[in-house]
Amino acid sequence: MKIRHFGKTQAIRLQLILIVPFVLQIFGAVGLVGYLSFKNGQKAVNDLADRLMDRTSISVNQHLEAYLSIPHQVIQINADAIRMGLLDVRDRQTLGKYFWHQMQTYDLNYIGIGLTTGEGVGAARYDPRTVVIDDWTPKPPNNVTNYATDNKGDRTHVVTIYDWDNLQEPWYTEPMKAGKPIWSRIVTVNYPNHPYIAASAGRPIYDANNRLLGMVGVDIHLLKLSDFLRNMDVSSSGQVFIMERNGLLIANSAKEQPFTTVKDEIRRLKAIDSGNPIVQGIAKQIQQRFKGFQSISGNTDLRLDFQGELYYVQVTPWRDQYGLDWLVVVSVPESEFMAQIDANTRTTILLCLAALGVACGMGVITSGWIARPILRLNRASEAITSGNFDQAVEDSRIKELNALANSFNHMARQLRESFTALEKSNAELEDRVEYRTGELKNALSELQRTQSQIIQSEKMSSLGQLVAGVAHEINNPVNFIHGNLVHTQEYAQDLLGFVELYQQHYPNPADEIQIAAEEIDLEFLQEDLPKMLSSMKMGTDRIRQIVLSLRNFSRMDEADFKPVDIHEGINSTLLILQHRLKDRPERQSIKVIQDYGSLPLVECYAGQLNQVFMNILTNAIDALLVTRDYPEKSHQQLAITISTEVTDRNSVIIRIADSGPGMSTEVLHKIFDPFFTTKPVGSGTGLGLSISHSIVVSSHGGKLTCVSAPGEGSEFIIEIPIAPRQVV
Repeated sequence: MKIRHFGKTQAIRLQLILIVPFVLQIFGAVGLVGYLSFKNGQKAVNDLADRLMDRTSISVNQHLEAYLSIPHQVIQINADAIRMGLLDVRDRQTLGKYFWHQMQTYDLNYIGIGLTTGEGVGAARYDPRTVVIDDWTPKPPNNVTNYATDNKGDRTHVVTIYDWDNLQEPWYTEPMKAGKPIWSRIVTVNYPNHPYIAASAGRPIYDANNRLLGMVGVDIHLLKLSDFLRNMDVSSSGQVFIMERNGLLIANSAKEQPFTTVKDEIRRLKAIDSGNPIVQGIAKQIQQRFKGFQSISGNTDLRLDFQGELYYVQVTPWRDQYGLDWLVVVSVPESEFMAQIDANTRTTILLCLAALGVACGMGVITSGWIARPILRLNRASEAITSGNFDQAVEDSRIKELNALANSFNHMARQLRESFTALEKSNAELEDRVEYRTGELKNALSELQRTQSQIIQSEKMSSLGQLVAGVAHEINNPVNFIHGNLVHTQEYAQDLLGFVELYQQHYPNPADEIQIAAEEIDLEFLQEDLPKMLSSMKMGTDRIRQIVLSLRNFSRMDEADFKPVDIHEGINSTLLILQHRLKDRPERQSIKVIQDYGSLPLVECYAGQLNQVFMNILTNAIDALLVTRDYPEKSHQQLAITISTEVTDRNSVIIRIADSGPGMSTEVLHKIFDPFFTTKPVGSGTGLGLSISHSIVVSSHGGKLTCVSAPGEGSEFIIEIPIAPRQVV
């Protein structure tokens, strides 16, 4: 008997047998439905795009007709009023005020009149807020005066004077040449911070006898057409723009302006040169297809490919009876309309995948219940290996696997308890170490701060003692010299008078006396000696003032709480700092403006308060020294303003302000913190303002605040009670 050996065939997974038929049926049905839906959606998109662009073009045309009809209505009203004699063209004062009131009613840029004599007047809105009046005489130079106005239209003051020849401007010449109402060419205006383009409407004017008087004109702001286009609900990425037949842009819905500024000169842009790539690309393709823009005579619908994306484009000519001939272009990307179709396609794909998942699940369920317990046990083991001991395996319908799961759960529970106890002990130890470390850091920081403040206070105390001692020692000899100078001057005057009397009675002295007088230059000595004694007296006066200021500043004889003249302390501090306020090669002098109020005597620690003035004034001078690094402030006068006043809260306020570069909000919040400084290393300890804050607040029960902003300078405000309760 022969045994036939069959080759081993490759086995097929049960999941595949159950899943594949369901997947193929569902995928085919959903795919066919999606394809038919996509084709029908494309047809609907074409119809929707045409309706949207038609609606947009109609809205733009209606807005243009309404907006651009206003100038011709206004000039018709003004021309009729002049013909009927209601307005006197020779009364430019009344005409200017009349035009000013019209500007309040209509959203226009300019309303004016130009006469055949070269005279004229007009009301203008060169910026969005104010209306001014231009009044001009026939011939330059300086024939145009621009007036500011009040809320009644009356002229208040002259803003500027400039040259302008009314008879040579297109605004005047074009309507006069046409002899009828027309639009002049579009003009550009480079008004500071408000450049714009405008269209001018004008018409000749006549009197009751049909004699030509000149013309009336109105300018209208064309940038507001761009605002209207931007507010239209066309699409999120569609573009609408308006251009002249020569291709120059008038308005667009993009953010870019239809003009550019080159060397303070406004230049209008062509649509093909627009800064917006969509406007530029669409305009170039229209120009290429029609070989220019002049040949477009009616509404034209196009489909253009730009940067790999299809655009629906509609070009509509717009004309009026006064000579305007523009093109309105509406472009919408196909993706705007295809978004919903693409969303439906994605939904179809998701449904297909969901159905595919359901089909696969139905096959997997029948075999998965066997492998699922083993997979759960495997995942739990891997989690424990990774350090996650919070694991428990559920029971299954297989007895052997249940026993294995119970053993695994017991092992996992023991491991979890052991590691939990270990982590708890470790966390407690770390918390104790961190707490102790924080306490040590705080204590060290407080110790350093206290040590620095004590050192600074000792320095200031030693400095005050030194200053007081030096002032006392200098004061005695200076007073001696100053007191004797008075007698010396009297003696010198007596001797010089005696010599002069001698010369009068003995005009011819002996030869030896004559020779001695020439050797000592007696005539010069008589003239120079009083001057020298006067200079010495001025010098001793200056030394006595400085010594008095040093004594007032140190206040060593006034260490207690007692009434003090605040102004005297400020003046003494300024005298000590006088050398830092004078001219230097690297900067101009610093001007000190003293705006003192009438202050009563204030009970305070005079020496400590003088230290506050010294710290704040020194910081103000340091701030002014760096203004040379700010070009925008280099031409300004360096100044420190000190003002004082009494409040109704029974306190005095001292304000010390500088014209320096100011401080940012971040720096302003830290200036009273110990050790904080913005000066270079070695230029300051950062304790001056901190100690000053402590003196004002803690020692005197007052307030010390600072107001500052970048570029606005800084102002320190000190408020101290007039009779505070002494703080120990």
